[in-house]
Amino acid sequence: MLHHLEIYVSKLTKTIEFWEWFLTELGYERYQKWDSGISWKYRDTYLVFVQAEDRFMDVPYHRCRVGLNHLAFHAKSKEQVDEITEKLKVKGVGILYQDKHPYAGGDSHYAVYFEDPDRIKVELVAPIR
Repeated sequence: MLHHLEIYVSKLTKTIEFWEWFLTELGYERYQKWDSGISWKYRDTYLVFVQAEDRFMDVPYHRCRVGLNHLAFHAKSKEQVDEITEKLKVKGVGILYQDKHPYAGGDSHYAVYFEDPDRIKVELVAPIR
């Protein structure tokens, strides 16, 4: 079981705006908040986002470099994937792999892929039935 995951971000206010609605939709609750960070918790696992210091901002994040590629979350259903997809579009968040959506992960993998403000790829995947 994963205990927590901590991610440094380029602009904490944008990160909070982006992640708060999404994580709340999935059942996460705000867990901790301090001047340079925030976390949301679901059961025993929590996600932490921390403002990176200016001295570390010279090299931007890219998911194809060594390190984190993406975060994948469980959806309750295909309908929830569809609902989140529509909310992302309303918020102006681009959907990745639109030409294959919602089957970009394969014929039996129903999901939406998008990026957060730092271009971390996020996946919301429906259960296989």
